[in-house]
Amino acid sequence: MSKKDKHKNDEEIEEIVFGDEEVKEEEKASAEETSEETSEESSEAEAADDKAAELEKKYLNLYAEYENFRKRTSKEKEQLYSDAIADVSEKWLQVVDNIDRALEASKDINESNYEQIRTGIEGISKGANDIISKIGIEEIPAERGMAFDPNFHSAVMHVEDDSLGEQEIAQVFQKGYIYKERVIRHAVVQVAN
Repeated sequence: MSKKDKHKNDEEIEEIVFGDEEVKEEEKASAEETSEETSEESSEAEAADDKAAELEKKYLNLYAEYENFRKRTSKEKEQLYSDAIADVSEKWLQVVDNIDRALEASKDINESNYEQIRTGIEGISKGANDIISKIGIEEIPAERGMAFDPNFHSAVMHVEDDSLGEQEIAQVFQKGYIYKERVIRHAVVQVAN
């Protein structure tokens, strides 16, 4: 081997050795960067997992609170309904008792007690109307000569009557009732012209 070739070989070996060292240093630096990036990504992943766990815990707590609220309001609504039925029923039981007394008294009806029975039935009617007004139910105004209003009246018959104007009530067959803004029962009427 000549000197020139030996020198060339030495340069190649140096290049390979030092080149490998440079490559190794670059790989080491790259590995450190990758390690740092992995470490950062790992930290970010852990933080994201922690945040996800925290959000899931909040969600589960909120869901549990909502379910409890839903069950509680359902029970409260049922209780309110039961209380309202009991309250109204208690008031109406007095009327039912009075009707039973009137029926019992009517078995022995004669001219002498006819007026007493009639007075008793009038008292029952007054008591029933008092109960209706106490619970907030009002009678829908409907009388002969009033204008027909389909929101409050139900026309079941039509009649020609010269003494009445067009779409006026001629006769009331059944009273109507309203509670606040809600019609409980329309007044059943006959409409003229």
